[in-house]
Amino acid sequence: MKAFFKKEKFSLGFIAFLQALGLVVYCSLVGLLMWQGEKWFGPPFFFLGPVLFLVLFVASALISALLILGYPFILFWEKKQTIEALKLVIYTIAWLIFFTFLNLFILIII
Repeated sequence: MKAFFKKEKFSLGFIAFLQALGLVVYCSLVGLLMWQGEKWFGPPFFFLGPVLFLVLFVASALISALLILGYPFILFWEKKQTIEALKLVIYTIAWLIFFTFLNLFILIII
């Protein structure tokens, strides 16, 4: 059982890939909710629609910040690895740009 929980050292590039993939999946789910929300939940009542949108917007900003900046903050603050934290943020941005172009390419093809 100990071997199952063995700590593995992942590269910064792989961690950045997982962070970017997590953000893409989360944004896809939020996009699906916005696209199908009225069909699933019905039309919003009075001011409730804009309020729910703003709450979702703020919650999404927090979740996105945690997904992208959580581990770099730990590297910077607790482990004192400033260069690795900056590299991780840059690699994550690079993966997000890659996923953006991949989505555009798929959109153009379809």
